[in-house]
Amino acid sequence: MHRGLAILLALMALASPATARRIVSTNPCVDAILMQVADPADIAAISNYSRDPRSSSIPTTQAGRFRGTSGSAEELVALKPDIVIADTLMPPATVQALKRLGVPLLQLPVPENLSQSRTQIAKVAAAAGYPQRGNTLNRRIADAIAKGRIVGKPPVSALIWQGSGLVLGTGTLADALIRNAGFVNHSPAYGIGQWGVVSVEALVAHPPALILMGGADADAGSAGDRMLNHPALRALKGRIALRPFPSRLFRCGGPSIIAATAALADVRRRLPR
Repeated sequence: MHRGLAILLALMALASPATARRIVSTNPCVDAILMQVADPADIAAISNYSRDPRSSSIPTTQAGRFRGTSGSAEELVALKPDIVIADTLMPPATVQALKRLGVPLLQLPVPENLSQSRTQIAKVAAAAGYPQRGNTLNRRIADAIAKGRIVGKPPVSALIWQGSGLVLGTGTLADALIRNAGFVNHSPAYGIGQWGVVSVEALVAHPPALILMGGADADAGSAGDRMLNHPALRALKGRIALRPFPSRLFRCGGPSIIAATAALADVRRRLPR
């Protein structure tokens, strides 16, 4: 009897992973991963950013099903979490408060490449208690990247130019995604590293072949940002390709990569060269 009970308990342990039953996320990119790898009942709260359509990487209808948090120490402690998952920019005072009160904290940096995105997913899934779901999500992303890879065409110089002239440069996850789709980042022409600001004047003086335009309204399918509608930029339309591209697809790694790779491949295939 004792041996049978021991076997039963072992089987139950395998079937029911030791999951953190109250997970709190203060980062919208982590929120998006949790939607894929955790059970909804295990998510005690997500970042308030995910409840705002201007900054969310998940549908706001989905985000609305969960409690939001601003990430203050008082809020986090009151939620009685089994684990808090945050980025590395969490205020030191909040980090110290959580450590002092014995609240487990997992801080993850912003992924700068595909490898780091895979690691981020694996760590979030492990913290949630479902590492296999992280493996499944990573396989889906790898399949999407392979499907969206453009080969056999000459690379096209492209610039990720978002609202207020912000440019995403090389050494970023966004750079890896556009290279996968057959583009080469034009940002070094302006002396940009990982990110920086490019003026309209510099853009007109040294234009790329393609501008992926993100801005206040790009997510809705139109480039309504004032800079994107600048007369000098409109005058370039005969020389370069201008394509609105949702900024939200470049905000995070994780499941956002699936939609981003498909959208970038579509842009590249529709270019005449």
